[in-house]
Parts: sequence; structure tokens; C-alpha cells
Amino acid sequence: MNLKLNWDAMGITASVICAIHCAVLPMTATLLPAVINNHITHNGYFEWTMILIAFLIGSYALSHGYRKHHHSLKPILVFSLGFIFLAAKQFSAYHLILMLIAVTLIVWAHLMNFRLCHKSKCSDPHHKH
Repeated sequence: MNLKLNWDAMGITASVICAIHCAVLPMTATLLPAVINNHITHNGYFEWTMILIAFLIGSYALSHGYRKHHHSLKPILVFSLGFIFLAAKQFSAYHLILMLIAVTLIVWAHLMNFRLCHKSKCSDPHHKH
């Protein structure tokens, strides 16, 4: 079986999961005991792990698209800007606003990369990679 992963879809999924964690979990905090709430919603290790996973998946997807398919720096620049906002949210009182901007930019970068890859000659099934 020839399994082919869509790294852009994985990057979008990781970014959306991060956004859900950051936006939805604090809203449900009133339903959780205070001890559990602090361990889940304010767990720096979890947040940095999610950021690292999104960064690794995104870096691989975008660098692969750049090298093998489209040679456009636009997705990489948008992705980088998104990660600047994502890192900044960890140190700012404007956590939710910065996270929404970050996730929007990161998802946009993956969508650009996906579209550029499919427009390239490499998306031709008869083209050898």
C-alpha cells in the first residue's frame, strides 16, 4: 500500500486544534474544578508542545512544496509571520487576538502551499518526482 500524507492538511489540523484549545477550553473552565482548569488551560508545556508540532509539520510541508513543486517564498513568509504572532501570544495579554491572527496566517500559508503545489507540473500524475 502506497500511503501519501497531505502535510498541509496535517498542518491546518494542528493549527485548528491549537486554536480550539486556546479558545474553547477556557470558556468551559467554569465547568471544571479550579485545580484541573489550571493544569489544562494554563499548561505551558502543552501549549509549547502544540506550537512545536504545528511548526514541525508546517516547516516540512512548506519546505517540501517550495523545493519540489512551486519555488514560491510566499507561503513560507506568511507561515513565518503566523508563527511570530503565535509565539507573541505566549507573552501577551492579547492572547486570543494574537492566536486568531496566527492561526489565520498559518492556515492561509498551508492553503497557498497546497494550491501552488497542485498548480505545478509536479501535480501531473505522469511526472516523476
